[in-house]
Amino acid sequence: MECPESELILDARGGPRTSDEQPRPEGGLRAGAGRVEIARVDGASAIVACLAASPLQLLSPSPRGRCAWIISASHGGGLVAGDDVSLELDVGPGATALLSTQAGTKIYRSLGAAAAQRLVARVGEGATLAVLPQPVSCFAGARFRQEQRFELAPGGSLLWLDAVVAGRVARGERWAFDEYRSRIDVAIGGRTVLADALRLVPGEGAPVGERLAGFELLATVVALGPTVAEHARALHERLAAAAADGNAAVLAAASPLGDGVLLRLASRSVEAGFSFLRERLAFVEAVAGADPFARIP
Repeated sequence: MECPESELILDARGGPRTSDEQPRPEGGLRAGAGRVEIARVDGASAIVACLAASPLQLLSPSPRGRCAWIISASHGGGLVAGDDVSLELDVGPGATALLSTQAGTKIYRSLGAAAAQRLVARVGEGATLAVLPQPVSCFAGARFRQEQRFELAPGGSLLWLDAVVAGRVARGERWAFDEYRSRIDVAIGGRTVLADALRLVPGEGAPVGERLAGFELLATVVALGPTVAEHARALHERLAAAAADGNAAVLAAASPLGDGVLLRLASRSVEAGFSFLRERLAFVEAVAGADPFARIP
């Protein structure tokens, strides 16, 4: 199912309403904006509203079930200079949703404005949201800025992954972008529990390629809330007990975060990094009903 440049509202059974029943968005959406609402309906999680404007595309291979899936895509498979993509996502009480991407997000070279991407997600009481996109790849000369904010009600759960790769390594482009900035803010019951940012800008300190020499993937994981608390605790304990090895294929560190965990990793290859994540986050399949990492190298 695709959400085109018009609003799609689903009925209680997960099927589209007729055109006469379709409410129209007030004033429409600006280019690159989108909105999705997911609710608990008759014992299942269902997409009840979905709206997107080009270049943003929203697909749903599973609009209703144990977990509602939303797949984000863009025309051309990436973002160019000046693109400004933003998504608002509401997961209602008791519902479960997974947001991923159709492929890795390519950021093309820019001679001017940065490409920007924003996500604001609200997670209701007893609801669960997993945000597991494929990694961002910035081409040489690219500029990219990303902001993500999650507002959890008490009892809401979040599993979030953010990853960036070195670029088109086969073409000699290794950490050769002009700007990469990514920020996440998480609040529970209106109280901020995490404000974290990654900033990689040439000219600020040693060259980015020198700082990240030998690494091809950086990733951060946040797991919070009752749905993932047991798994987060086990993950933290496992990493805390592991012997430190500066020559390992994957360097990882975990810190407690409320009833969850904050995990950071740097990997010497994309394949090793995602193999590590697949194993440590294997519990996601039980939440989402399928393996969201299946299409990632």
